[in-house]
Amino acid sequence: MPEKTTCKERVLMTFSNQQPDRVPINYLANPGIDRRLKEHFGLRHDDGEGLLKALSVDFRSVGAPYRGPRLHQDIPERGVKVDNWGIHRRWIEHETGGYWCYCDFPLQNATEEEVAAWPMPSPDDFDYSGVFEACNRYEPYAINGSAGYGDIINGNGMLRGMEQTLIDLITDDPAGLLLADRRMEIQIEITHRILEASKGKVDFIWLGEDLGTQIGPMISMDLFRRHIRPRYLRFCDLAKAYDVFVMMHSCGSSSWAYEDFIDMGIHVVDTLQPEAKDMAPEYLKRTFGGRLAFHGCISTAGPVAYGTVEEVVIYCKRILEIMMPGGGYCFAPTHRLQDNSPTENVLAMYETAKKYGVY
Repeated sequence: MPEKTTCKERVLMTFSNQQPDRVPINYLANPGIDRRLKEHFGLRHDDGEGLLKALSVDFRSVGAPYRGPRLHQDIPERGVKVDNWGIHRRWIEHETGGYWCYCDFPLQNATEEEVAAWPMPSPDDFDYSGVFEACNRYEPYAINGSAGYGDIINGNGMLRGMEQTLIDLITDDPAGLLLADRRMEIQIEITHRILEASKGKVDFIWLGEDLGTQIGPMISMDLFRRHIRPRYLRFCDLAKAYDVFVMMHSCGSSSWAYEDFIDMGIHVVDTLQPEAKDMAPEYLKRTFGGRLAFHGCISTAGPVAYGTVEEVVIYCKRILEIMMPGGGYCFAPTHRLQDNSPTENVLAMYETAKKYGVY
């Protein structure tokens, strides 16, 4: 080991299932807890970089901002925000914060012809000129250069509704499959251009497809191999061409697909909800350790949200003891830290990683 390991080196060693100086650390959070953490560290509300440094986060992301025309309009009289993909969202408050929840599902009953005509952003309308400079700025860190998760089930579900999206997969509905292909084609091309503009400085792309519920798979292996796997293979082939790692996010019970992930060329699995079926840390490490690296596993529905500081420390130490041996583990929350997580618990979570995540 070199005397001083950079964040980038630490992550790349971990992604290669080697043992670095300490576990890499990552951070994802909803706005409420994010704001409170910035207040704790005396940071401005917009100082995301300052917060990442305060938490010793080893990861950064680069992207290409959209510079094209507005493709869909908001519906202010209903409080609905509409993005350039045409996805409708409405803000829903709850006792600890709120969410932009999906609504309306404008393509729910759309025909193949209507899906083909639906306005979507063009890869030509993104600005790639700042990618290389951003990579230089984040040189010490592991850099994600993905332009989107892919996310067939959720992404289509935001436009067609979840029920129709699952029906599309089961029945090979041409409208639903065309929607998935159009969305992924755009994301793949933007990612391609980001990788090209980075001149070799991007380290990985971060994909995602929620394949499980808490109690089992969301879809069958047949549907996965018919519709999900071949579409993500294009992302994997792109990553291979640029010699970058692939990390795949999946909520819920998803380990049933991990052997296929390995065969596809996916290197890292993300989220790892320990409460879900066949997602216990011991099972994942025993079954896939050394063949997949892991990113996540710190439950956002456990002690971090509902326990005491002492319980958070005990819980995080236990996950580290299970997942660290031999390398291949990145310390991160399962999905995003929720707004119901006490600030002191989240701080204890990250302090535990820094104190006990050392090899």
